[in-house]
Amino acid sequence: MSLMKSLGASAVVNVPTAALTAAQLHHSTHSFPSSLPLPQHMSKLSTATFSRRTTSSVRTAVAAVDSAETVPKVSFETKSKETYHFVVANAKFMLDEEEHFQEQLFERARLFKERNMEQDFWLVIEPKFLDKFPNISKRLKRPAVALVSTNGTWIKFMKLRLDRVLLESFEAESVEEALASNPVDLEFEKPDKWAAPYPKYEYGWWESFLLPTTQNQLV
Repeated sequence: MSLMKSLGASAVVNVPTAALTAAQLHHSTHSFPSSLPLPQHMSKLSTATFSRRTTSSVRTAVAAVDSAETVPKVSFETKSKETYHFVVANAKFMLDEEEHFQEQLFERARLFKERNMEQDFWLVIEPKFLDKFPNISKRLKRPAVALVSTNGTWIKFMKLRLDRVLLESFEAESVEEALASNPVDLEFEKPDKWAAPYPKYEYGWWESFLLPTTQNQLV
């Protein structure tokens, strides 16, 4: 009996205790609905924590940007090339026979001077760039002379104006490279009779249209 009373007492005591514990747990779980605001001190604590985390993240991001800007950049830029357009024919035709050609160059030079424009056209005697155009070279009587310009529209106009010339274009990294020439001695026979009402241009009229650095190459 004493054992049963002991067990019963234990049951009477333990069961309500277990039930009370469960009820307390249930009550504690639902005592603060999620819709209720947090206590003021907890709200401030959460905001402060968030602020510290945000500030830390921003500082980290800024530091990453600053460190990236200090990394030296490797440049892979290459020197740009200029396109040069030209018409070419034999020297006798270009420099001694075609009067319209001389007039066109003198008029254009005067226009550029009046407007303070930088010259963008030149004459090249025996140009080296003809080696790139074997199909043109085999059709030319030598020595040859080319009118070269960075103005493709004007060169096309000169092609129509002169007619008996060949037209093409190429690229070069500098004007010196584009206008490089081979030394040659030009000789033109003077005509026995000159029927035009104006005097014939003197030998060497074209020298002012040569690139200055190439004049020394001529014999």
